[in-house]
This record gives sequence, structure tokens and C-alpha cells, in this order.
Amino acid sequence: MKRYLGGLILVGVFAAAALAAPDALKPGDTVPNFTAQASLAGKDFVFSLDKALKKGPVVVYFYPSAFTKGCDLEAHTFADNKQKFVDAHATIIGVSADSIERLNAFSSAPDYCAGKFPVASDADLKISSSYGLTAMKGPPGLKDVRGDAIDHEFIERTTFVIGKDHKILAIFSSSADHLQPDQHVFKSLDVVQKLAGN
Repeated sequence: MKRYLGGLILVGVFAAAALAAPDALKPGDTVPNFTAQASLAGKDFVFSLDKALKKGPVVVYFYPSAFTKGCDLEAHTFADNKQKFVDAHATIIGVSADSIERLNAFSSAPDYCAGKFPVASDADLKISSSYGLTAMKGPPGLKDVRGDAIDHEFIERTTFVIGKDHKILAIFSSSADHLQPDQHVFKSLDVVQKLAGN
């Protein structure tokens, strides 16, 4: 019950923040480039948005925390649909304030990212802030599905679909658009498939 109420509190705060965010990016805007320490299948590497965009569109999805119910569903759904994104020449990158140690476990776990796409650490919140997103601390004593304490801030769940020209093709927000975590996957997949003519 505590975990459920914590989720409701986060949703409420993020909804209020979304309404009050004057600097939020919008479709057609050029996104800030970023590099970040990331993990793929449990191994660290440096992810570069600029490098990824040279190959095709990139789906950058921000999420509150690894090993929490909605984020686990979102990651698992992205993993299940990874080949469809590949067929549309699109790259997926998840971004949260989780430490790289947490992300190494999350990225390799078969029930979550399953080693199919990378997740990046935005522990200092510089990336999310540059994208106009808010972050907040969870309720005291909040634990993940493994029983481990969550000691980082939660970035609002927002997905950006970015074209090769670095411009935003679409934005999906759980707080503003009332989307479930897995809907971010299907909506972004629809955008990149249409772009590829699939």
C-alpha cells in the first residue's frame, strides 16, 4: 500500500510540474546533445546521442527508477519490441537518475531490459533538466521491487522521438498525456515505423 501511495504522490507532483514547465521542449525543437555513462547487458559504456542519430531516429525515454513496477513494465515492453525498432532503423535509450551499478543489474536482467537496449545514468539530473523535465525525491523509506532502498530522485516519465536532424518528432508524457508506461513504447514505435515507411 505504501508503494502504491508513493506512486500516486509522484504522479500528482509530476502532473502539477508538467502544467507549470514553461521551458519544456516541444515537437520541432532541436534537442540538446548529450553523452552519458550507460549500461548494455550489464556492461558500462559511454552513450552519445549525436553518434546514435547518425544511424537513424532515437527514442530517448526518461523514467523514474529501475526496479519499480511501471518502469519494469516499460523496459520489458521495449525489450520485447526491440526488433521492430531495429527494423525501423531506430535506437532506444532509457535515461534515469539510477546509479550505473543499479543500471548494470537492470540492463542485464531478463525480466527488464534483457540485454537488448541500453539505459543511461543521469544521476546529476543534467540531461533531464536540459530537456525541461522535473525530478523529485520519493517518499522516505521507499524501496524497489527487490527490497533495496531508492536513494535517487525520480525523473518524470517522458519519451522523446528524435529525428536524424536532431529535431523532436514526438513527445509522450505520462503526466500530461495520462499514458501507461507500456503505451510509451507503442506510441514511439508507431512514429518510427511511419517514418521508415513500415
